Amino acid sequence: MVAALIAAGLLSAFDWSDGCRPVAGSEALWRDDVRYVFVGETHGTVEAPAAFADLVCAALEQGPIVVSLEYPVEFQQTLDTFMEADTEAEARAALAAYPHGPFVHHDGRGSEAMLDLLLRLRAMLREAADMTVVASVPNSPRVEGFRQSYAEMDRAVLWSRQAMAQPHSRLLALVGRVHAEKIRRVGSPLGLPAAAHIRPEETLSLSVAQQGGEAWMCRDDCGASPAPEVDDSETRGVILASQQEGKFDGLLALGPTTASAPAKP
Repeated sequence: MVAALIAAGLLSAFDWSDGCRPVAGSEALWRDDVRYVFVGETHGTVEAPAAFADLVCAALEQGPIVVSLEYPVEFQQTLDTFMEADTEAEARAALAAYPHGPFVHHDGRGSEAMLDLLLRLRAMLREAADMTVVASVPNSPRVEGFRQSYAEMDRAVLWSRQAMAQPHSRLLALVGRVHAEKIRRVGSPLGLPAAAHIRPEETLSLSVAQQGGEAWMCRDDCGASPAPEVDDSETRGVILASQQEGKFDGLLALGPTTASAPAKP
């Protein structure tokens, strides 16, 4: 795909190095045959949204992209207003005015780190980045007898429509880890996760490595909670090697995480 972008003269001519940190191993993600790159995270950390923004920078060096974020589709107008506002104060006011959603009912998607990610994307767009930022959670109806698996299918359809609307772009999606899995969850109401509905040869799915630390979570109470330590805590960067019996194509290893509290736009 990159070769086609070069031929079409669509590669970005801008230098995205200002404020962007290189992610070791990320060059392996930008293969010509990969249209979708999924990053599955635990919501509520400082590190995952920051690293995703750095991956966006790296992807922009290769060509135009669609950035798909785990916000409801009803949030799209607010997202557009945020990105297009004349000042940062006006952008923040647009988020603060939205009456519900992740910046009101905090589940980690309305964290300070996610606000920082949005501000970085906004800055890139204001520098004429060839990028579109879209919401990726469909308004799937709750119908008796139809389980979470149908919402996953709806999410995959939304991703594919976002990609087809801009066929010369790559799509980078930041989602909760489960939605980025590529194989069936046997016995789970989730069934087939969203990423598993898309042709696997066109996708690379990374799990943000579970290396301990903390994440902001809401269970009985909201606050910083211990994050699992499953992966080697010393590993860093993008590692492409099958994970969890094929659920993921690789890891995005950022080290022990820091909890990111809810934002107040």
